[in-house]
Amino acid sequence: MSIITASVVLYNTPEVQLNHLLDCIQKSSVNLHVYLIDNSPIPLDSAVFQSPWITYIKAESNRGYGAGHNIALRKILDTAEFHFVLNPDISFGPEELEKMIQFMRLNVTVGHLMPKVIYPDRSIQYLCKLIPTPADLFLRRFAIGPLKTFASRKIERFELRFTGYKQVMDVPYLSGCFMLFRTSALRKIGLFDERFFMYPEDIDITRRMNAEFRTVFFPGATVVHDHAKESYTNTRALFVHIENLVKYFNKWGWFYDPQRSKVNQKTLHQL
Repeated sequence: MSIITASVVLYNTPEVQLNHLLDCIQKSSVNLHVYLIDNSPIPLDSAVFQSPWITYIKAESNRGYGAGHNIALRKILDTAEFHFVLNPDISFGPEELEKMIQFMRLNVTVGHLMPKVIYPDRSIQYLCKLIPTPADLFLRRFAIGPLKTFASRKIERFELRFTGYKQVMDVPYLSGCFMLFRTSALRKIGLFDERFFMYPEDIDITRRMNAEFRTVFFPGATVVHDHAKESYTNTRALFVHIENLVKYFNKWGWFYDPQRSKVNQKTLHQL
């Protein structure tokens, strides 16, 4: 029987939210061992952490989202077949994880999968994206006035909305709120880049995975993401977002990024 694991990074996470996610995992038809990585300044105290299928780890310091998940990934990389990276604000039905695992087993060239992600009101979250240019991200966040009409057309293309999100798609940038990895693929491409404290780590790991394996949107399974868009309402989170995007573009290129152009053109041609 193969080993399947998951990790959840916590930071001052409400216990009711965490318990809801753990309840979804416990009711799932897939048996998971879950690693809870706590980046909070004060450790959580919960009786649920005594469950044999949960490993609770208090991080020595808060080094960010990707670094937190890497703590778990280093522990399971040589033993688990698949690994889920989950936000604490995710929920799903009992059969959804099994649908994803079955798809991965039938499609051995897929290294990374994201299911359909919806809001609690059942509307879709447009989380399939091209590899971004600085303009894509600036217009998506800051467009006002006359720029809004132009930006909306750019955003629809950037988020691949024209596809309808109804079919399996190979996508070069998948959201970090819910990731399913084949661990053999991670052993080849490496873990999360820890220079990114938060936000662009999902762009970076998806495009690295996409260079070696398929990175797939799978609408045959659905999860709910109660997304707060913190960087839209919290000034400090916005500055953290901008700081880490600067690091991302310093790594991959601001305006000259030939891999980005090649991958995006290929993606649009296929779709």
